[in-house]
Amino acid sequence: MSSAPGQPDASPTTTVLVTTPGLGLAFASAGATAYGISIVFARMAADSGLSGVSVALYRVIAMFFVAALVAALWRRLPRIAPGEGRAMIALALGGAGVGIGYMSAVTFIPVSVAVVIFFTFPIVIVLLSPLVDGGSLRPALLLLAGMAFTGVAMVIGPAFETLDWRGVALAGLASASATLQFFSGTRSPQTTTLSKIFWVNLAVIPACIIVGGVLGALDPPAALTVAPAAVALLIATYMAGLFFQLVALVRASAVVVGLAFCAEPVVATAASAILLGERLVPLQFLGGALVVGAVATNVLMENRRSRALATRRALTE
Repeated sequence: MSSAPGQPDASPTTTVLVTTPGLGLAFASAGATAYGISIVFARMAADSGLSGVSVALYRVIAMFFVAALVAALWRRLPRIAPGEGRAMIALALGGAGVGIGYMSAVTFIPVSVAVVIFFTFPIVIVLLSPLVDGGSLRPALLLLAGMAFTGVAMVIGPAFETLDWRGVALAGLASASATLQFFSGTRSPQTTTLSKIFWVNLAVIPACIIVGGVLGALDPPAALTVAPAAVALLIATYMAGLFFQLVALVRASAVVVGLAFCAEPVVATAASAILLGERLVPLQFLGGALVVGAVATNVLMENRRSRALATRRALTE
């Protein structure tokens, strides 16, 4: 679970993937499930007339006030740990991009397609991890990345001509932002989860207001009453997803947590089929299976490597 208030989530010298890989994956899976359901409620809100930027704005405002209330009750200031300011700025920028891009994309394209485009981010994380975290890009990772990209192309291909380019661009922005968010999230282990939630959401609020003002897409608070149930469920699932994501990122690497989020498109697609009546053709199902299979296989590979490393260290002590 999360650290006690005012205490760091993990020591800066802790190799989180070795010490708590199972816990990190469990938190990541919980966050992925919550986010997957959240995107369907976002589409419901959009169908009721709410803009994606407005949905993103009001959900972060709600999360910010919850974090501020908890901090006040615990009598703890939401401090940023020394040396982690840049990582927190990157985390906030990533959160803003994901919120605006992902929530707005489903206004122009189906949830299932937005999910697949967005979920190129675990592949990008795999490809960039040697540059960002050091090490080499193993041939097995290249094979899995190629497999996942093939799956993405299969899912998008059948409906590509009918896609609105704005939705595709916004989902792509969300993917790039998620990549930044996941890498930066692993670089702030000393800042508490509560502080991260407070500052990240505070930073996203003006970004949503600026973008919404430029696009003329901001709805007044009274507009939320057009879909109160969808908005309430969207906010609740977003809060759960963000909390579990941030907790997971201080207990496992960006590669492991990002790829564990392969559960999100599965949940989102299943939920959209049940709640929205969206359907995929067989080729798209096959493509989705390739994407999920590729990222899930890499999670298993990383876990085996972590256990082997832990065993070697135990033998040398």
